[in-house]
Amino acid sequence: MMYAFGFCSVALIKCMNKVEFDYVVDGELSKKQWYLIISNHLSWLDIILLTDFAVGKIPAPKFFLKKELIWLPFVGLAAWALDMPFMQRYNKAFLQKNPHLEGKDIATTKKSCEKFRQLPTTVINFVEGNRFTPEKQKLKQSPFKNLLPPKAGGIAFTLATMGELFTSVLDITIIYPDTQGSPMMTMLSGRLKKVTIRVNVHPLTDEIIGDYYNDEKFKQGFQSWLNLIWQNKDKLISTLKEKN
Repeated sequence: MMYAFGFCSVALIKCMNKVEFDYVVDGELSKKQWYLIISNHLSWLDIILLTDFAVGKIPAPKFFLKKELIWLPFVGLAAWALDMPFMQRYNKAFLQKNPHLEGKDIATTKKSCEKFRQLPTTVINFVEGNRFTPEKQKLKQSPFKNLLPPKAGGIAFTLATMGELFTSVLDITIIYPDTQGSPMMTMLSGRLKKVTIRVNVHPLTDEIIGDYYNDEKFKQGFQSWLNLIWQNKDKLISTLKEKN
């Protein structure tokens, strides 16, 4: 269903826009492997494009969703029908009042992901936690020219939950080089000219799987690993923009 959603959506985009798709992958991909995608986030279009990119290359993408969302009308039912994994997370304040539940959130989420052990899966994580805009960049005082600061907690939780399953981390960079303003509005008005996607395949190592919330040494190392990826991504976006 996710493949069909991406394919049909991109077909509609092509009908409305004379758009060029510039996709380059650095590394080998397979539909028989498990992947974690970490990507920058510019528009709701990103989800459509990543789903379409996956067709024939990697397993259909899925998103971790908060467990509470399953009760939302339409959204919860659609997520359940598409077999999206639901996660349960407890913050520090809650765990201080309920110490007996420490680690229970990861255990519960792991149980919901058991089915993915038998079927190759791709999980997407938009690490910035929000769509990039110049206003948000200024508000968050981002040290990056083209990105918001990465949030390490969510991806660390995903790796703690499913890390032993993933074969590789796919570092994906999306830009709309000829677009000013909202890519979605540009597409809907028939003015989307180019979409650029770059993919770097990183092997998964034990160094990035650990207890992010209780192991301070691991937390610092994980943040350094993610910040380095984001620094390189920021430079790549600047380079691609200059070429266009």
